[in-house]
Amino acid sequence: MALDPQVEKILYWAQRASAPPYPEIGAQLARAAYAKAAATLDVAPVPLHDVRDLQVALPGRTLTVRQYAPREHTWAEPMPALLFFHGGGFTIGSIDTHDRLCRVLAAGADCLVYSVDYRLAPEHPFPAAADDAFDMLAWIDREALSLGVDPKRIAVGGDSAGGTLAAASAIHARDQGIELVMQLLIYPGLGARQDTDSHQRLARGYLLDADVIQWFFRQYLRSEIDRDDWRFAPLMAPSVARVAPAWLGLAEFDPLVDEGLSYAERLETAGVPVTAVVYEGMIHSFFQHAGFVVKARKAQQDACGALRRAFGTSQE
Repeated sequence: MALDPQVEKILYWAQRASAPPYPEIGAQLARAAYAKAAATLDVAPVPLHDVRDLQVALPGRTLTVRQYAPREHTWAEPMPALLFFHGGGFTIGSIDTHDRLCRVLAAGADCLVYSVDYRLAPEHPFPAAADDAFDMLAWIDREALSLGVDPKRIAVGGDSAGGTLAAASAIHARDQGIELVMQLLIYPGLGARQDTDSHQRLARGYLLDADVIQWFFRQYLRSEIDRDDWRFAPLMAPSVARVAPAWLGLAEFDPLVDEGLSYAERLETAGVPVTAVVYEGMIHSFFQHAGFVVKARKAQQDACGALRRAFGTSQE
């Protein structure tokens, strides 16, 4: 298929902007540039009943998690919840850059969303982000009732590197005996070497260039040995049997699309219920382009529908 015409315009604008690439400006300036650009093509913030930041004390650190509540909830009337991890190559991104997407998911799926401000590289290299994800999973499982969360209806999700953390968290949850109802994986990174056909075909010119991907991983990984750790590359996990059912939203013109399809196939082979949707004409990060790209709004609606079905609240 061809690029979506609206996506073509985004790529044209990106090329004309001639902004210095992240590897040239370093992590701090890259974060600022991404934060400035993140909301440019996104939807307007969806109003919710309550949005607040919580401070969660963990061993040796305190993390911020942003709670999104579409309506009032209490321990007496608990709601389903999505534990969400933002994208950004483990190096950029924040709960602020993904605020609008989390609002859409909370409102559209009628669930609580907890967006984790996990530690970033290079200040905090692997496995810091994975450790934060696993500890926050334990936190929401442990504190569910006090948060007004239904402990039997918890999902994990994320986009890009956040999708990596969500997939790894689903494996960890299985190993820890934590029952999740779903893993929502939005163009996740899942492979160890970035050597698939899509990585080669789409190495440059589709927003997420190969040199930027490798720069992200040079910030995050301590050595090449870390690439073979399933906490970085869930495709390397010895087994994915009995993990939570998965919904994958992939983009046709995304270097990561092949590893997403490979993971979906591996889950299916292991007997895990899985739905993988490849959105034609789309590129990496398109979920955050829904203010301009019509098909991105449809993908957001699909993700919300998948969550509703997993939570048992779908009206279909």
